[in-house]
Amino acid sequence: MTQSPSSISVFARVLALGALAALPLAVLSLTLSPGYAGAAGRAGKAKGAAETAPLLRSRLLWSTIDVCNATDQPDTIGVRGSMPGDHNVHDTMYMRFRLQYMSTTTKAWVDLTKGATDAYTNVGTGASARQAGRSFQLNPVAGQPAFTLRGVVNFEWRRKGALVAQASRATSAGRVSLAGSDPEGFSAATCLIG
Repeated sequence: MTQSPSSISVFARVLALGALAALPLAVLSLTLSPGYAGAAGRAGKAKGAAETAPLLRSRLLWSTIDVCNATDQPDTIGVRGSMPGDHNVHDTMYMRFRLQYMSTTTKAWVDLTKGATDAYTNVGTGASARQAGRSFQLNPVAGQPAFTLRGVVNFEWRRKGALVAQASRATSAGRVSLAGSDPEGFSAATCLIG
């Protein structure tokens, strides 16, 4: 994923599949207003289902793979998320990115490792919809079979540290990223690396 003017660099960490390094995190609002701050606490109760249902049904709530082993980004998978705003400027929206692989024995999706899950990242106020992305570079082990991977993005809307609503979406195809897709317009549900 390419960096936008509003991007924040994230330092690399060593994880499973050889090493999995965290690359730049791009945060971009649909209104193109940047925003980043530390994650807030998760105290409080969520709003009632009637109040949060429009957020959870919104077509702006999705995740996609927008980079998959691109020529200029080998062994890299980019996961991008989109979440609708609740139109409250006092609320803050957060995303957390993680990778999963398809187990060849159980045929179920499994989190790559405990360390492959980010902390929640502040992506801006609830005033408008937001997109954010995260790229992971994998170092496959020579001679091992390729892995089918997908991303999962967890979304939270918070008010003064209290949880307002939460959702989770696995990556799907056919999405439009505002930044970072490689090649331009790329969107997939899964990615094969290895």
